[in-house]
Amino acid sequence: MPELPEVETVCRGLAPVLVGRRIADLETRRPDLRFPFPERFAERLVGQRVTSLERRAKYLIAGLSGGEDLVMHLGMTGRFTIVRDGQRDTPGEYAHSVGPDPAHDHVVLRLSGGARIVYNDPRRFGFMVMMPHAERPEHPLFHGLGVEPLSVDLTPEYLALRAQGKKANLKAFLMDQRIVAGLGNIYVSEALFRAGLSPNRAARSLADRRGAPTERAKLLVPAIRDVLLHAIDAGGSTLRDYRDANGASGAFQDAFAVYDRAGQVCPRPGCGGEIRRRVHAGRASFYCSRCQR
Repeated sequence: MPELPEVETVCRGLAPVLVGRRIADLETRRPDLRFPFPERFAERLVGQRVTSLERRAKYLIAGLSGGEDLVMHLGMTGRFTIVRDGQRDTPGEYAHSVGPDPAHDHVVLRLSGGARIVYNDPRRFGFMVMMPHAERPEHPLFHGLGVEPLSVDLTPEYLALRAQGKKANLKAFLMDQRIVAGLGNIYVSEALFRAGLSPNRAARSLADRRGAPTERAKLLVPAIRDVLLHAIDAGGSTLRDYRDANGASGAFQDAFAVYDRAGQVCPRPGCGGEIRRRVHAGRASFYCSRCQR
């Protein structure tokens, strides 16, 4: 499933073509994705101007001139492609083929100016919903989400506060979307490696007896930011299905230190430990058995 860096990469690729444009037409080629499309979907979208495009956790949010938000989730195999007939690689534009199997092109947005944005999703785990902008913070999809890991709200003090008394391990703690929004399996494993912390360690070790952040919390915050920014710069990670809005694969998987490297030697200079795999709450964790404590 695309994680925060992949969704951020898609957002940055779509924004130059989408923001400021009017939606001239909407075509849905089936009645639903994971959920049915919103009621009166075309009526509510066509004629609206896209005023903004942002990411919250793993959601893409298009603000519309009429006061509603179009919220989109990529699911496991969803991807957006920007198509401009007869033009490719024009400076400042995005013009690429729809994808390997147009049978899975389920939504087509036609924009003023001639561009089309095509949503392709073979497994149909993605979805699109609409809601009034003012009601978004309290909507079930967003209410209770934790802080954004790239925002100033993620601090050692915040992690310590949320970790006090927690029996969960660090892996489960960081993947809890109520604590940190948008972190997923790959980047939690990589961030814990950079911080030198074992995923098996109790989350409560991020706070001391007074509730103040420990040195572990102080190491973890910059490690999370660094790995996410590195992944965004690389265009995300490609395992099987992810492609960015330009149709390109992400490259961060070439820089994995531990993820999916079970049995290999730790890349940390002078360590020599073995990368191990362990399942936490149904998800595979990868970590160095020697230098992550």
